[in-house]
Amino acid sequence: MPDKATPGPATPADHPTGGAGAPRPRRRWRRIALRVLLVLLALLLAAVVGLVVWAKTGVMAAEEQPLAAVRANPAISWAEDEAAITLTPADGVHPDVPGLVFYPGAKVEAAAYAARLADLVTDHHMTVVIAKPTLNLALFDLRGIDAFTGDAAEVRQWLVGGHSLGGVRACMLAPEQAGLVLFASYCTNDLSEAQVPVLSLSGGQDGLSTPAKVADHRDTLPAGALMVEIPEANHAAFGDYGPQSGDGVGTASDEQMNAAITEAAGELLTRMQGAHPEAAR
Repeated sequence: MPDKATPGPATPADHPTGGAGAPRPRRRWRRIALRVLLVLLALLLAAVVGLVVWAKTGVMAAEEQPLAAVRANPAISWAEDEAAITLTPADGVHPDVPGLVFYPGAKVEAAAYAARLADLVTDHHMTVVIAKPTLNLALFDLRGIDAFTGDAAEVRQWLVGGHSLGGVRACMLAPEQAGLVLFASYCTNDLSEAQVPVLSLSGGQDGLSTPAKVADHRDTLPAGALMVEIPEANHAAFGDYGPQSGDGVGTASDEQMNAAITEAAGELLTRMQGAHPEAAR
């Protein structure tokens, strides 16, 4: 009987690829992908936290004296909740007069616009709702105006407006509303063919929404838009929150600003009534 052959040393071919002793490429790529995903999630979380901290820091507060005057005005009813400040005529909401939902500029307290908009209530019987957008940034607030108008459900039609970046957000909502009111702002979406009455108020001394920028974006608005420049006004003059970094030097008084805004709004309402009598009766 022949002798049994002694087995030789094992060769690499004797061990199938991916055996227990060798790393599996699929598992290795899964570990790498998981690590990359965790890093991306950590970066995203850090970005979100940073945005929230930034948005909550350095919010420009309403000046006390103009705000106190609005609160003390017996012709105006003030209602406030987490969503908005609502200013209505003391004798009640006028349902047939279009109301205004107004978005503040970035990181500006909603109450800072109360004095600028108060005469719309007393002189034109409008209901004015000043929104409190998410993170004090209107562009990050994707809610419709219904989220802010709960205290004035009787109003049948709404204008939408805003200051600076708040106006940019208002432009996005304008096609579904009765009209658009811009304070020191301009549209980044095209409304040139929209059947929407528009009032654009700007400042000749504005260092942020400069006259040149407003002019450059004029073609995004309908041809019949009412364009009003207040020569002495800077960017911050459209609210009561103090000076703003990067702004020009304005000389317009509070009385001048309030009068110009109220007069221009009255002209817009008159135009709306002429075009659609049922809209502004």
